[in-house]
Amino acid sequence: MKIWTQWPDLETPQGFTHLASDLLLPDEAIRAQIEFYVPRYMSGSSSLEVIKDMKSLKIIQSPNAGYDDVLKFLPDGVILCNAAGVHDVSTAELAIGLSIAIRRGFNDFFMNQSRGVWVHERKPSLADSKAGIVGHGNIGRLISSHLQNFETEVISFSRSGSDGSLKIDEFDRLLPELDIVILILPLTSETRHFMNSDRLSRMKAGSSLVNVARGAVVDTDALMHQLNSGRITAALDVTDPEPLPDGHPLWCSPNLIISPHVGGDSAAFEPRIKRLIRNQLGLLAGGEQLMNIVAGPKKVT
Repeated sequence: MKIWTQWPDLETPQGFTHLASDLLLPDEAIRAQIEFYVPRYMSGSSSLEVIKDMKSLKIIQSPNAGYDDVLKFLPDGVILCNAAGVHDVSTAELAIGLSIAIRRGFNDFFMNQSRGVWVHERKPSLADSKAGIVGHGNIGRLISSHLQNFETEVISFSRSGSDGSLKIDEFDRLLPELDIVILILPLTSETRHFMNSDRLSRMKAGSSLVNVARGAVVDTDALMHQLNSGRITAALDVTDPEPLPDGHPLWCSPNLIISPHVGGDSAAFEPRIKRLIRNQLGLLAGGEQLMNIVAGPKKVT
């Protein structure tokens, strides 16, 4: 089987050939040969648009846990696998970091430091606060575990209400009680603008929104209205639109910290994604079913 990844030094089982890679995009001359394709990480649509030229393609192994962007490029009969598990530790780490930063006022610290002024203010703490985590997958559960170490009361919400979480139907009832809302749910037609004008307006005064999911699960215009009013604070690793264009008014919104979608992109990413790819190729070599199949057929034909 002929594969393409951005890592030409990737170890492959016997019978697998790693086609030439310049770490960017597969050369046009080899695209029709590719059977197993790993789009370059954090490359946007450029690494997905070339899929149309891959006439031998059987499997796409996304380097991301979210795969909504890949679906519109997925050819009939091609298996799509996501990278569930690869980004868990890094994304949970950032979610906790952003939660601490926005609650304790790091944005104010940095601004005052740049101005050279000493301003001592008492800020909210994670301790003794109540956090709602929307999304109870691997990353959501890891965030919950970390938060409890800070003596934070955690309520998790999921569609099924399983594994200790509440059903998402309970979220609206409990929303006004939450000091922190952390979003780590997939983007679907149902979750687009999950945090809409109504829900944002019913957040507790002085509470914080942390989004490490997808930008479009939050209504950007409605969020800016609440931030400008001073009712709430927010920390966003993802935005809508993304990348956030120069001059977009969200950049200038007060009470906000923005990180440029770095949740899963830490030094922990590369060894974990390479391990996942090696495991997938090992399963293929042994004639076994792949892990993390999210769309397409269940077996290679």
